[in-house]
Amino acid sequence: MTRLLILGSANADHVMNVEYLPCAGQTLLSQNYRLEHGGKGANQAVAVARLRNSNTRVDFICHLGNDAIGEAMANSWLSDGIESDGVSKQSDFATGTAMIFVANNGENMIGISAGANASLTPKTLEKHRQLIFDADYLLVQLENPVVTIVSALAIAKEHGVTTILNPAPATVVGKELFRLVDIITPNETEAEALTGIEVTDEDSAKFAAQMLHQFGPKTVIITLGQQGALLSCEGFSGIIPTVEVKPIDTVAAGDTFNGALMVALSEGKDMVSAVKFAHQAASLTVTREGAQRSIPYRHEIED
Repeated sequence: MTRLLILGSANADHVMNVEYLPCAGQTLLSQNYRLEHGGKGANQAVAVARLRNSNTRVDFICHLGNDAIGEAMANSWLSDGIESDGVSKQSDFATGTAMIFVANNGENMIGISAGANASLTPKTLEKHRQLIFDADYLLVQLENPVVTIVSALAIAKEHGVTTILNPAPATVVGKELFRLVDIITPNETEAEALTGIEVTDEDSAKFAAQMLHQFGPKTVIITLGQQGALLSCEGFSGIIPTVEVKPIDTVAAGDTFNGALMVALSEGKDMVSAVKFAHQAASLTVTREGAQRSIPYRHEIED
């Protein structure tokens, strides 16, 4: 059995639909409000669980608050087949919260309060060491303390686990983290934050990718929205186009891409084919509203 592990955040997403994204000092009337289950780690775990084959176990290491929304999240993950061993509830913290504006063109703006996500420290990670030992792939993001991410990646590398870093949200991190990463998957904004190179097209994306290679990762995938993704790895460097769709809501697109990428690689697909599969999954996601509820199932990709 293949074992896929995600370590990351879980948030209650408070979503407002607006005509366009607000600028500084501006107040907009929301067209709609809803409460969603989100968080980059949780979204990616759900994507992996829904897209995997039947011979794959999915584990998710995260901290929730001991509150109603945390309980509802944990139950929904069980229904998707995510194992509960790595999920912990923290009585001194509320479940993480995100405030999200979604414009009519599908673009979004997000603010986050870490809550229980901030309590996932290297010390608390120790009780989940065996889950990391047993994994074939580990996928992480940057919504938890960076020191914890470094610790998890170090444990994984000690045991030959393939590591994937989705460096979101965009932030400056120490170089030690990159040396523990096999595959890195920033978007344009995150690539610029990490390298200082403004990514606008294929040439600038290749330039940023070469710098990221120097940091450590052997495979760099820079997602470029509707332009597709720049894949830079041994034997290939170029844009892989995405599937053209009319986006409604892009909130979980990147998370679906990352989850789908890990699933495809774990099934033995080559890197180009894995990126194409990830594009297909993400393209379905953006045609629907919501975070986790927008993420497709495997049969929808195959159909």
